[in-house]
Amino acid sequence: MKKIVVVGAGTMGNGIAHVFAQNGYHVRLVDVSESALQRGMQTIEKNLDRMLAKGSLTEADKTATLGRVTPHLAIDRGLADADLVVEAATERVELKLDIFRSLDKIVAPEAILASNTSSISIGKIASASLHPQRVIGMHFMNPVPVMKLVEIIKGYNTSDEVAQRIRDLSVALGKIPVLVHDYPGFVANRILMPMINEAIQSLFEGVAGVEEIDQVMKLGMAHPMGPLQLADFIGLDVCLAILRVLQEGLGQPKYAPCPLLVNMVTAGHLGVKSGSGFYEYTPGSKEVRVAARFQ
Repeated sequence: MKKIVVVGAGTMGNGIAHVFAQNGYHVRLVDVSESALQRGMQTIEKNLDRMLAKGSLTEADKTATLGRVTPHLAIDRGLADADLVVEAATERVELKLDIFRSLDKIVAPEAILASNTSSISIGKIASASLHPQRVIGMHFMNPVPVMKLVEIIKGYNTSDEVAQRIRDLSVALGKIPVLVHDYPGFVANRILMPMINEAIQSLFEGVAGVEEIDQVMKLGMAHPMGPLQLADFIGLDVCLAILRVLQEGLGQPKYAPCPLLVNMVTAGHLGVKSGSGFYEYTPGSKEVRVAARFQ
């Protein structure tokens, strides 16, 4: 696979494009928004500068990596020669289905279509393709340039050949692939999201405050980041969407989102992306200013 397309220039999409480009692949980074593309390219450059400052790459490496990423506005015939498309759009079923329907009409039947979904059924996504055997889950972790894990999700119709090619590709990117089956939330979010939801429930019930809950998990369980701050980094709207996928897909009340989470998302407090969640953030950065006040 030589020609890579990444659909979605947000946090995950630009991180995925960065990793491919840094490992020698030519990448077209696609979004329907010109401003989103610009922000995505700026984020890639900023992350490369951070690596440059740490001495983990050279100025020549940075220039070469940026030169391999081409911004591309909209899904069109200009993507027809892609060998692999990685969809990294917002975690909404209908949006992903629309994207895969469009891709199915453009790219060659032998091209692989992967989704970076963290919870939505690969079988459901593959239903939008006339060639479901070439559809697979390739779930990177955030931040993509740093985290080693890639969850490889094989749908009901995904071919063994496609699964093996994606596993080999993940290794070539310096990642560690783990093959999982196609059930709601897969492994990572099926375990992570109930933990985050329980932390929110503990806050909701007044068991402890924001910083206290996070300290218990960091100091007592050796987590690098507490669950409430992690939820802010993921995006509270994303957490809510994943919990609803788990609740609907598995039909168990234990996955029901905490009312506090629902209220915060409804009020627009989404975490880092909005500047306020369980913590308040310095505008334009992930720097925590203070834990938000909860009555």
